[in-house]
Amino acid sequence: MEGAEEALPWGGRLLAPALDRADLSRLSPEERWRVEHARMHAKHHGHEAMHAEMVLILIATLVVAQLLLVQWKQRHPRSYNMVTLFQMWVVPLYFTAKLHWWRFLVIWVFFSAVTAFVTFRATRKPLVQTTPRLVYKWFLLIYKISYATGIVGYMAVMFTLFGLNLLFRIKPEDAMDFGVSLLFYGLYYGVLERDFAEMCADYMASTIGFYSASGLPTKHLSDSVCAVCGQQIFVDVNEEGIIENTYRLSCNHHRFHEFCIRGWCIVGKKQTCPYCKEKVDLKRMFSNPWERPHVMYGQLLDWLRYLVAWQPVIIGLVQGINYILGLE
Repeated sequence: MEGAEEALPWGGRLLAPALDRADLSRLSPEERWRVEHARMHAKHHGHEAMHAEMVLILIATLVVAQLLLVQWKQRHPRSYNMVTLFQMWVVPLYFTAKLHWWRFLVIWVFFSAVTAFVTFRATRKPLVQTTPRLVYKWFLLIYKISYATGIVGYMAVMFTLFGLNLLFRIKPEDAMDFGVSLLFYGLYYGVLERDFAEMCADYMASTIGFYSASGLPTKHLSDSVCAVCGQQIFVDVNEEGIIENTYRLSCNHHRFHEFCIRGWCIVGKKQTCPYCKEKVDLKRMFSNPWERPHVMYGQLLDWLRYLVAWQPVIIGLVQGINYILGLE
């Protein structure tokens, strides 16, 4: 109780019961926090063994959950990806409504509406000729916006840590909130659009017929046809295009529109040829050093998927176990 007494604004064990009945609205925010902090210490005093059990349960649950998720992803990747995408889409919505983040909710509704329309177009049969371009344009736009937003947010956080916000007379907490918010927006929508883009890329390529997730393609690919969109290629690999260039992958046989293969590899997370499934050397295809960070950024988004989609589920499971065992 000594730590609790020290945390009280005016100290003393005799005043603790009175504080439980006091009106905290009359206190300043700092005093209110100190009183609540003291109450928490008093409530959990002498629970060291119980807290150790809770930590062990948390570690064990994280390890077991990670093993199960890895096995699920290896044995049934399609169902794993669909469930992960669904959780990525709806789990933040719960916290948004609970915490009244209306700005995030408005952006989420707009993104969901447009993405639902684009996904609907991508899954139709027969596929309209303009659909692949529409799909890749939308997801590439979101990719660039999320990438730029994440970079600005990261720079704002770093500037705040180095104290550069004081040059503009901005409070550290305001600058940090601004940077973390932008970083969250960039990373969340970056992960979400890549998952939707991958799903749409599979549907469209399979519908066109030059690609099959399992088995042989249903159509023979001509040298003058792009396997991603199924449209004619008018620019040679060695020629400079007016609108876009033509790329030949590392398999040295198949050619694609620059915009299509960028959408396939970067936005759609594919690292194989859309026709022969041979692994693509992205470093060879994107020789410009300014383009390679986009690939690295895509890998970063993959690492964050587990944190956003599955971490809340695991924490909820741990809380349920603690509740059943009577731990608090």
